Amino acid sequence: MTYELYYWPSIPGRGEFVRLALEECGAEYVDVARSSQPAGVQAMMRLLEDPTIAHRPFAPPFLRAGTLLIGQTPNILRYLGGRHGLAPRDEGGELWTQQLQLTLADLLVEAHDTHHPIASGLYYEDQKAEARRRAVDFLGTRLPKFLGYFETVLERNPAGPEYLSGASLTYVDLSMFQMIEGLRYGFPKAMARLAPRIPKLLALHDRVRQRPRITAYLASPRWLPCNEQGIFRHYPELDAP
Repeated sequence: MTYELYYWPSIPGRGEFVRLALEECGAEYVDVARSSQPAGVQAMMRLLEDPTIAHRPFAPPFLRAGTLLIGQTPNILRYLGGRHGLAPRDEGGELWTQQLQLTLADLLVEAHDTHHPIASGLYYEDQKAEARRRAVDFLGTRLPKFLGYFETVLERNPAGPEYLSGASLTYVDLSMFQMIEGLRYGFPKAMARLAPRIPKLLALHDRVRQRPRITAYLASPRWLPCNEQGIFRHYPELDAP
């Protein structure tokens, strides 16, 4: 099967979590909006607005897999994980992996809301004072709590601290890699301060980067680095000590 991934063409965003899973499992896929601009974006918008689709996605990313049209990043990853060996086979392990992915999704929203705490439809410049207040709380309280939790998950993994769920790589490990990448881009000073408290998470990030298919992907034009239009943005005033 050749998958079709629908996401915005110029930002990594939530689509990057799906791309990493597709790349790691060696799946054939077309990144529709990037492959043919502007026709790809127009095709994506037609699907989002098509009233004849019973299970129409709310927003990108979504994945076409045969007759299935799957929306929501954790949902897409759960599907790919089950089909391509990126999730445990037992029910408890599969649910635990999805639980961790959903917790990462919560962290992702909070990271985004540091620069858009009032409304996504407003420019950052329209909410800078509120963003500063939100970032202070995020970096001082919420980010250490989230990353500390995941560090503990690694420490307590019965199969060992190499992966977050079970004894082998799952989609949540790939997502953690992208999360660390984005947080380092957006908040380099804060992440440097937190680094001594999360050595196992940072080691996991490095192990994922060294996987052959991920290494090849990161060196290819298919990879989109973080930028100022995505979820993770670097505003130095928000990363102040």
